[in-house]
Amino acid sequence: MSKFPSLPANPEMIEVFATHSEGFESLCDYHDTILRGPSPLSIAERELIAAYVSGLNQCDFSYNSHRSFAEVHGIAPECFELLVSDPAAAGLDERLLPLLAYARKLTQAPSSVSDSDADDVYAAGWSEKALFHTIAVTGIFNLMNRLVEGTGITTDPTRRNATRDRAANEQDNLTPYAGFARSITRASECGILGDAMMGGGWEDQDLSAPSAGPST
Repeated sequence: MSKFPSLPANPEMIEVFATHSEGFESLCDYHDTILRGPSPLSIAERELIAAYVSGLNQCDFSYNSHRSFAEVHGIAPECFELLVSDPAAAGLDERLLPLLAYARKLTQAPSSVSDSDADDVYAAGWSEKALFHTIAVTGIFNLMNRLVEGTGITTDPTRRNATRDRAANEQDNLTPYAGFARSITRASECGILGDAMMGGGWEDQDLSAPSAGPST
């Protein structure tokens, strides 16, 4: 049984947020600002942090989604084999390790984050903006992981493959998350939900060309 009786037993993200859409577009705008806007961190590095935080929280939905995005933007797939359990052995750029350590502590024991943790980031050559963006990505995905797990969001593996393909085709799109939110809103307004949305093809209907962007 679903946590929400009005939804399917294993709801997709689009079904949950089409039903409970309040604030979702603004949340996705912030995703785009932090994950795709100007930053000392590359898009790949920010998506890596998103996957890392999701892995720490054992949120498979978000971990797999953002692992795919990180790989599409240039992170080697083999880096993910040890990313969560032992980042230092994962084959990453060593400069990323203090950022990941900061994200881990902020996720698992927020009140224990100290000035020395920030000093480690600066000693690796990162700026204050890089630290802030690490904190912001960590905060976003601690929220998203709890929304996903709390609502029971799942995804069809075939749909995940389609999402990865779209991500690969839209590497230069700087607002994929906002596009995803708008597509949900438009489909909801037109009554294209549930099986009709899952079946695909609705994106080609006259909905002012909504974008089918990434899952968050």
